Amino acid sequence: MGAAHLPGPGGRVRSCFERQPWIAHPVIVPPFACRDNAVRTPYRRGKTAGTPGVGRGAAWYPSGMPEHDHLTDHEADQLDAHWRALNYLSAAQLYLRANPLLDEPLRPEHIKPRLLGHWGTCPGLGLMYTHLNRMIRRTGRRTMAVWGPGHGAAAVLAGAWLEGTYGELDPDASRDRAGMLRLFRDFSQPGGVPSHTAPDVPGSIQEGGELGYSLAHAYGAAFDHPDLLVCAVIGDGEAETGPLAASWHSNTFLDPVHDGAVLPVLHLNGYKIANPTVLSRLPREELELLLRGYGYEPVFVTADTGTPPAQAHRELAAALDGAVERIDALQQAARSADGPPAGQAEDRPHWPMIVLRTPKGWSGPRELDGLPVEGTWRAHQVPLPAVREDAEQLRALERWLRSYRPDDLFDEDGRPRGQVLEWVPEGSLRLGSVPEANGGRLLRRLPLPALEPHAVPVERPGGDAHEPTRVLGGMLAELMEATRERRDFRLFGPDETDSNHLDGVYEGSPRGWQAGYKPTDEHLGRHGRVLEVLSEHMCQGWLEGYVLTGRHGLFASYEAFANLVASMVAQHVKWVHSAREVTWRRPVASLNYLLTSHAWRQDHNGFSHQDPGFIDHVLNKSPDVVRVYLPPDTNTLLCVTDHALRTKDTVNLIVAAKHGCFDWLDLEQARAHCARGLGVWEWAGTERASEEPDVVLACAGDVPTQEVLAAASLLRSWLPRLAVRVVNVVDIARLTQPSQHPHGLPDPDFDAVFTRDRPVVFAYHGYPWLVHRLAYRRAVHELMSVRGYREAGSTTTPFDMVVRNGMDRYSLVMDVIDRVPGLATRAARVRQAAADLRERHHWYIREHGVDMPEVVNWRWPGR
Repeated sequence: MGAAHLPGPGGRVRSCFERQPWIAHPVIVPPFACRDNAVRTPYRRGKTAGTPGVGRGAAWYPSGMPEHDHLTDHEADQLDAHWRALNYLSAAQLYLRANPLLDEPLRPEHIKPRLLGHWGTCPGLGLMYTHLNRMIRRTGRRTMAVWGPGHGAAAVLAGAWLEGTYGELDPDASRDRAGMLRLFRDFSQPGGVPSHTAPDVPGSIQEGGELGYSLAHAYGAAFDHPDLLVCAVIGDGEAETGPLAASWHSNTFLDPVHDGAVLPVLHLNGYKIANPTVLSRLPREELELLLRGYGYEPVFVTADTGTPPAQAHRELAAALDGAVERIDALQQAARSADGPPAGQAEDRPHWPMIVLRTPKGWSGPRELDGLPVEGTWRAHQVPLPAVREDAEQLRALERWLRSYRPDDLFDEDGRPRGQVLEWVPEGSLRLGSVPEANGGRLLRRLPLPALEPHAVPVERPGGDAHEPTRVLGGMLAELMEATRERRDFRLFGPDETDSNHLDGVYEGSPRGWQAGYKPTDEHLGRHGRVLEVLSEHMCQGWLEGYVLTGRHGLFASYEAFANLVASMVAQHVKWVHSAREVTWRRPVASLNYLLTSHAWRQDHNGFSHQDPGFIDHVLNKSPDVVRVYLPPDTNTLLCVTDHALRTKDTVNLIVAAKHGCFDWLDLEQARAHCARGLGVWEWAGTERASEEPDVVLACAGDVPTQEVLAAASLLRSWLPRLAVRVVNVVDIARLTQPSQHPHGLPDPDFDAVFTRDRPVVFAYHGYPWLVHRLAYRRAVHELMSVRGYREAGSTTTPFDMVVRNGMDRYSLVMDVIDRVPGLATRAARVRQAAADLRERHHWYIREHGVDMPEVVNWRWPGR
């Protein structure tokens, strides 16, 4: 492209990639300074518009990155034929419902009645699809792509159709005239496929609406896939999002020995829907410094409307070849017997990336009504929006489509001609057929450990107490050890494994870390599979990428901050829901959350850390996908986690305590209770076998369970003739009906537990209105009083948290007295005693700073 490397001695070029002495690189290194000693490395500079003597559309490489300017004219023509075919198919998907090969002049009846889709990003995505094909065909490297600009689905679908994958998965989309028409007619139409990447799109692992997650998804896909290259194509619009900005740091966690590689491609086409993008407007030098600061070695490839296609193909081919060779060199060096020394930040590989700048809507209409379109925000969606009504726009559309010379690309039967397919890979190497993008094809059952060695003994209910998550940490450590060789399970979390008392997992694997080490560090290791970073978005994105490509994982977080990934889990639920309807998609492992350090035991951190609302968010989503479990003690947590890790195609949310919690059920009782999802704890109630109870005390969650049992013990002492039934709920969806959720309990079974006509006093872990929403169709709903979290938080004592929110044992006793017919008069003194104890609590904690002795020392009395 006219710019030359700055030579060193002997005509060779010094590369900053050679900072690591253990990396063998084919470029001979001359003896002059690099970044190690603070001397600026010479760069091959691209030519910049407006500079005298400098042209446009050039690439610049880190010095030492091979140019690989060896495409013959014939090869460039072959690549261009594939790219033109992709552009033709992409544009036609937006418009055509007939006349797919333009055998006759376009007429309004050939056009779809509703024009839906996005053109602007398609040419750039198509260019990457074309060149990834060439790279794969040339190297045989297994590669998958994560398409960040998800609204460019037309280009990805076109690539899958051209390579034959789409027709193999859907025979109606065969690689001929009929299949081409089917491709066009189905796109963004009722009964067809969406206008964005979705499970219907071969090779895709994320929804088109998931802007900001592509890079995290790519790294999640690369973890523990050592032979996989993941190309993350990042739109410059999504690059402005917080999740994407944080995701650049994922390279700090990528193990070059056991993990695959990620090649980020930052696609700058200049505009979002109607505004310029930040990164596209940064000066090249500033953008370079930003990306190098993230730890990448960027290669810039720039083309504009005046760049000859052959020139663009040569530049991108050179950049991609050089980047892949650098990745190979880094991995080979790290995997060699004399791999990198440990302990210094400089030992971490600095991976290549590509910055690809192309015009938005490249090769499309130049202008409309005297206003520019190509290279502007006007190319974002449908650049010619009125082709059915406006004859001039219809003629412009025909000129546009014919500019790709479809007769040269497809034969009379609509089959791609030979030169179009010259660089298309075969079999599972095709981007639409790579097994990792249909992760269920690779999924193996986890070697889950037996629960018996980890279960806590329970001689009598409430006789002892354990920290549920600490016990679970031991089980997870055994699972880590069992998957040491196969490497298909990881634990993700935002710097809270120790805080959440899951640190026992380190016995099976340390935390993964590729940057510098200090003597004070603990539980860090280059090959660790516990990944912690203080970004819930990154953890979520990693886990999604990991699960969707055939592995298993668990995301452990403080409960209050799970809300940070609410949008991400919503998108994943939509993906799973839609994927179930795609016949060729295989089920993947479930997305599993463990929320601990929850609202009722965040009394020390205060109001900001007290929020159980993630449950509500999850249960608002597709009932076929979402599950929520509230284990009341240690053994039930073990059972629920074991179950969740065995499931597929669901999102499992588990909320459990990390603090000391009474043990209520032994392992066999816990298994039976969790299998039922809810049940009557006969040992806790006072009802007689031949009679119905006077009241039902129900609970869901560990702290609510403790308060309900404490209330039951008070009622047994104060009102011994009152028949009390105690019900515990583990699976909160059991409260609703089968028509509303697959775990819903049929009315007869629900009535047998909760009765049809007795008052129910329910203590619930989260916001109380969720229970009302789930149970509103039940016969007993009008008699149901639910107490839970009501946004009354503070830095205070543990018991004061339940008092503030009206879920304490004394409030529950008062609620029973108020709701059992005739009891208010007979038990007035008892009610007053409960109210007095609440008042005493108020003054006691202010004087002593701790909860009252009768609360702190309470134990379940038994019979």
